[in-house]
Amino acid sequence: MLKPFPFLVAALPICIALGPLRVAHAADADATDAQPKPVLPDIVVTATRSEHSAFDVPGAIDSVKVAPGDSLGVNPSEFLQGVPGLLTRDRQNYAQDEQISIRGFGARSTFGVRGVHLYVDGIPATMPDGQGQVSNFPLGAAERIEVLRGPFSALYGNSSGGVIQIFTADGSDRPEWRFDATGGSYGTLRLGANARGREGIVGYNVDLSQFHTDGYRGHGYAERSNGNAKFTFDLGAGRKLTLLANTVALPNADDALGLTRAQFETDPRQAVASAALFDTRKSVHQQQGGAIYEQPLSDTQSLRVLGYLGHRDVEQFQSIPVATQKAATSPGGVIELGGDYGGGDARWTYNSVLAERPFDLAVGVSYDRQDQHRQGYNNYLGSTLGVKGALRRDEQNLVSNFDEYAQATWSFADNWLASAGLRHSEVKFSADDNYIVPGNGNDSGRADYSATTPVAGLLYRANEQWHLYASYGRGFETPTFNELGYRPDGSAGINFGLVPARSRNGEVGSKWHFESGGEFDVAVFNADTRNEIAVATSSGGRTTYQNVDRARRRGAEFKLDLPLAARWHAQLAYTYLDAKFLSPFLTCPAASTCTKPNTPVAAGARIPGVPRSNLYAALRWGEALGWNATIEANAASATPVNDLNTQYAPGYGTLSLGTGYVFETASTTVSTFLRVQNLFDKNYAGSVIVNESNGRYFEPAPGCSVFAGVHVTWKR
Repeated sequence: MLKPFPFLVAALPICIALGPLRVAHAADADATDAQPKPVLPDIVVTATRSEHSAFDVPGAIDSVKVAPGDSLGVNPSEFLQGVPGLLTRDRQNYAQDEQISIRGFGARSTFGVRGVHLYVDGIPATMPDGQGQVSNFPLGAAERIEVLRGPFSALYGNSSGGVIQIFTADGSDRPEWRFDATGGSYGTLRLGANARGREGIVGYNVDLSQFHTDGYRGHGYAERSNGNAKFTFDLGAGRKLTLLANTVALPNADDALGLTRAQFETDPRQAVASAALFDTRKSVHQQQGGAIYEQPLSDTQSLRVLGYLGHRDVEQFQSIPVATQKAATSPGGVIELGGDYGGGDARWTYNSVLAERPFDLAVGVSYDRQDQHRQGYNNYLGSTLGVKGALRRDEQNLVSNFDEYAQATWSFADNWLASAGLRHSEVKFSADDNYIVPGNGNDSGRADYSATTPVAGLLYRANEQWHLYASYGRGFETPTFNELGYRPDGSAGINFGLVPARSRNGEVGSKWHFESGGEFDVAVFNADTRNEIAVATSSGGRTTYQNVDRARRRGAEFKLDLPLAARWHAQLAYTYLDAKFLSPFLTCPAASTCTKPNTPVAAGARIPGVPRSNLYAALRWGEALGWNATIEANAASATPVNDLNTQYAPGYGTLSLGTGYVFETASTTVSTFLRVQNLFDKNYAGSVIVNESNGRYFEPAPGCSVFAGVHVTWKR
């Protein structure tokens, strides 16, 4: 057989001819996990709150191993492409974070993540109002990422159209040090260092990384530093204490802004003129710490208590025209957010896993709170643009949730398993306005929401390889503080007319595990939503929102993970999703001065940001040591970018190639890789800005790109 490395090198001239490259040395491959191992079932906890095989969960859940390979290791999307139902889009814009949606939930988010609940080692990365971010995900320290879709997601409370939870590894019994460097096109470089091990009763996993990019597009520079530490203490008698610390510093991330269709087709690498004119950019500094205490109460009972505290500061410069900023109701063009957050969770668990009919029960309470000082300033001072000017907004925002939940799983017959749960949530918002001037009234107000969300599922073990399941549940999603902030009629105060979206979700599925270790999963789902939240107006620097009576998301997911002949492995993930509004409503078209919705959106219009079809396929060759090679394909159908469905991001297909070589000595493993992404230099929108008020919907993905890297693991 021909070695894969010459094959990849032969492909490089194609890439070079099609697009300019700047290549740096780099690394991100792992050999620690490259040793031959028996096939073991994926153990997950997100769906049931106790350890179960994913094969025995009556719902769609995937556990994705995070092992450095042929990727940069910067964004979660690099590891999650093979999860059906999950759409992860790297905006190539670190001022806005990644764009993530699950089965169409969260697709409307213009920045950060909403509609999907995020966790890092059990600590929420989603605030109580439903807004989250993944920039603090410690990928260098991670062991796995669990992705839960469907009805059981609702057991995580507000804004849980799906759940993504990252788990860092415990300290290894044999201490090890890991170093990696990855880099390549567009001035991209990532450096990482990790130490993990165990000394007596203390286990540790400490990770540091530094990332830098000049960006594929103009005005796309970004740098980010991440740190994560996990210490576990074995206190004896089954007791365990885990201490967690996490920090992210994004001192500067330029924002190239979206492009209009004409700009996107003419020059996808450009930044719009206003980005440079107003120096659009963002900075973020966040620090958080937490503790988890676990203790058995008896052979069948245990207690788990979690607490966490954090602080986050954000400053963002926007490209709002000066004339617009001068309006009395304008909040200006600079956003400053600073505040503390924290919370806790206490859970009692009963587990009779050794009984003839195993039964699990978890009962708990959780509380989360965010106290945030929100200020707005002009993005000009005199005739100078891109600098912080006069104060235009000054609010103290407080949001909290208090939830009680219970969940049980019971194997009530030889081939049957039932799971059910109930969660009651209370979410409270308050805003105290300290900026009250003529023409800009008092925007203070309070809004309280509550919901009870039941879920039930049933799994049938047809045989040892084939399981069938069905589940049903209800969910809800409150508006975020940004969506509550203004009223569509222009009057002062919180938008009390905006109510939570409430959904009814059903799913049926099949899970087939091959004796060789492969799997084939199929799920069909339907989610009907009342009071879907959508844009009403966007004018004068203020965006307001409204409820749409009915919406529906229905579709199917397929996943195939299959070992082939010796040294070959295939992977396929496909999602079909029909997401649409079922009720007509009025909205404002882009690039208009509309202050009251006046343009009809017909029933049956597609929900923007959601492609009907999304495909990922990969073929891998190689073993733990020696040469390896990968070919990957990604494809998506056309995606509507606004509620009116007047514009679409074109469908696309891309191809990527990778190769690597792994070798080891008595104490050291070295893994190298070389990767070419978007081999044929396809021009496509990697993400979209839904309902962008200026019609700048498109965020181009990079053209043909080359990355390389080295990862070194040394064990003591």
